[in-house]
Amino acid sequence: MSSILDRLVVLLCKLTARLPFWVIWGMADIFYVLLYYVARYRRKVVHENLVLSFPEKSPEEIRKITKKFYHHLSDLGLETIKFNQMTEKQIDERLIVHDLDIYEEYYNQGKSIVLLGQHHNNWEWSGSIQQYIKAQYLVVYNPVRKNKALEKFILDTRERFGAKSIPVNHSVRTALEFNNAKRPGALILAADQTPPANSQFWTTFLNQETAFFAGPMKIAIKTNQPVVLHHTRKVGRSKYEVFHYKLIENPSEVKPEEILMAYIQKLEEIIQTEPEYWLWSHRRWKHKRPSNIELHSRNTD
Repeated sequence: MSSILDRLVVLLCKLTARLPFWVIWGMADIFYVLLYYVARYRRKVVHENLVLSFPEKSPEEIRKITKKFYHHLSDLGLETIKFNQMTEKQIDERLIVHDLDIYEEYYNQGKSIVLLGQHHNNWEWSGSIQQYIKAQYLVVYNPVRKNKALEKFILDTRERFGAKSIPVNHSVRTALEFNNAKRPGALILAADQTPPANSQFWTTFLNQETAFFAGPMKIAIKTNQPVVLHHTRKVGRSKYEVFHYKLIENPSEVKPEEILMAYIQKLEEIIQTEPEYWLWSHRRWKHKRPSNIELHSRNTD
């Protein structure tokens, strides 16, 4: 029975993906009402995350950010499904990618790169960048548990322009393989998720003690691949621009923690500028720092 339901969910997603954007937006407006007012999906988590991250903001400001977040979350869910059937023309109209010369520069040098992204705005459309670059675009993901049909739909959607999806537990191995491959790769990691409770890297982020995955730092040091920030900005409904910024040119020449600190600083600036577009429903601060683990200072000098 569960297998049949899983396939029905995927069929519904495929049918939804064929709808025009004006219908998609209408559905998203309905989902917003259901998420925010009816189901009250993680309202307590979102409110607590925002209050602790922005203690200087008034209750009214927090409420406005919260409602904008749920509007965006509803759009994002439908945009992710819509991506399955979007044409190259639609992508070109709705996703403007800047700084492609960075990819070209490193590709001509035979260098793979580490791209550090974030759950801000629409991260699901990033796989379409493959159509503009020569390097192999590699998207790290967490496998979908218990629903293989849905996982296949998601992976097929992400890979339809030539990008490859890499399970998170294979990311280090893949980075090493492409470091010595004839075709350089661009490995994108959404480095703002919650790591396990025993994470060894903690620092202050958005006014709270926060754990970060050390994987991006370890990969960059081990391969000496340049580290580039991938930032998506919303410029209209279902319209985005992608910017790239060089963070660390030669990881072997800096302290390991400087790599993550450079990313964390830019991430905080992005979120503070447009807080409504980050994934506040994520339980980002569910762990507390163990007393035996150091809190890294944001001042790396």
